[in-house]
Amino acid sequence: MARPRKPLLSRDRIVGAASALVDAEGLDAVSTRRLAAELGVSGPSLYNHFHNKDEILDAVADGVSAKVDLSMFDPADGRDWRTALHDYAVSYRAALTEHPNIVPVLARGPGRRPAGLRVADAVFGGMVRAGWPPAQATYIGALMRYFITGSALGSFASGFVDDETAYDPADYPHLGQAHLLAERRQKVDEGAFETGLRALIDGLALQYEQWGAVRRTPNNP
Repeated sequence: MARPRKPLLSRDRIVGAASALVDAEGLDAVSTRRLAAELGVSGPSLYNHFHNKDEILDAVADGVSAKVDLSMFDPADGRDWRTALHDYAVSYRAALTEHPNIVPVLARGPGRRPAGLRVADAVFGGMVRAGWPPAQATYIGALMRYFITGSALGSFASGFVDDETAYDPADYPHLGQAHLLAERRQKVDEGAFETGLRALIDGLALQYEQWGAVRRTPNNP
């Protein structure tokens, strides 16, 4: 009786195994030796698909970027730039919160990663089409990445312990309810993200109006 054949090693299998490891144990758990053991192959066989661990982590990160909805930046989409930025940020953060351990890799920027570059291209193109000068569109793309990845690097709410005695009112008179934050983590963190996002976009809208007013002056037709 013929032995069942092992699935052929592929980039997708390697990335899938690496992604599972990152999600479960963090970036430090990933090594070519560990991945080879998880996949039931010899270590050198991985090098037929990736040169090193960093390339594997780049591929894992790009898989997360590929989950970000970019439809709001399509020229045929009817959303204005404010709504587009909001919806993009919500989609991006949702992708990151599913895979928080890979965020430090994504926070470094897209590098040569195709999906990451498509994200950057879509945001920049959407802002330029909306009338932002190219330099400002670049700043907005950077600002959004800072804000979104920063929000996914850690939880504000879970940074507080659920022990009421840790917050003596004699020392911390305004933290009487801080011990409740951890159990309300999702509500607090999502509320903070939405509050910050709306404030950010409202601020950009004011800049946009001011820039438009300057453009409309007699000396700037």
